Amino acid sequence: MKRHRFLRGLKVLLIATLAATVFSFVVMWLWNWLMPVVFGLHAVSIWQALGLLVLSKILFGGFHGRPGFGGDWRQRMMQRWEQMTPEEREKLRTGLRGGCGHFGSSPAAPAPKE
Repeated sequence: MKRHRFLRGLKVLLIATLAATVFSFVVMWLWNWLMPVVFGLHAVSIWQALGLLVLSKILFGGFHGRPGFGGDWRQRMMQRWEQMTPEEREKLRTGLRGGCGHFGSSPAAPAPKE
């Protein structure tokens, strides 16, 4: 049983290392293809590309490899929806249809005319 767990852990470690290497090469290739030409920045090495991936993970919280991520939010929203009155539900619907700022067509505030 312990050997099976060890082999499974080794397999996961190998796949994670391979994925990090592939992602690093992709980031390095895209950076070196675009950034020096577009913004005049220097090219990066594979280690710097890996550092950019880690930094993006820290800053933006990406790479959510957890299965079922967001399911908790959906369940909480469904519970809230069931507890709302019909008036509150309609208010939420109109708010969601309203869009964002002057880009959406909100019934309460029409878009500015030019």
